[in-house]
Amino acid sequence: MVGGSIEEGFQVFISDVSKPFGAVRQVSPDGRSEIVVYVENAGDFTIPLDAVKTTHFQKVIVDFDKLDGRLQKAIKRAHDAEDRSI
Repeated sequence: MVGGSIEEGFQVFISDVSKPFGAVRQVSPDGRSEIVVYVENAGDFTIPLDAVKTTHFQKVIVDFDKLDGRLQKAIKRAHDAEDRSI
């Protein structure tokens, strides 16, 4: 992982130019090398720290290809409930 440390409340992204899909709720719960992320419209998921590309400016950027399929689907649907006319 390149960059700074991860803290609760940081937003989580697929890239610097994408919308955030969630927020960090826990860092290394029970000493495990992972973060718990709340994904909009889907709930909590764990992300292994080796899937984190970088952290900066209170952002966590993850490698989409290293995430499990269930989480990938949740990310794709994270903004489905938004009103696109706003």
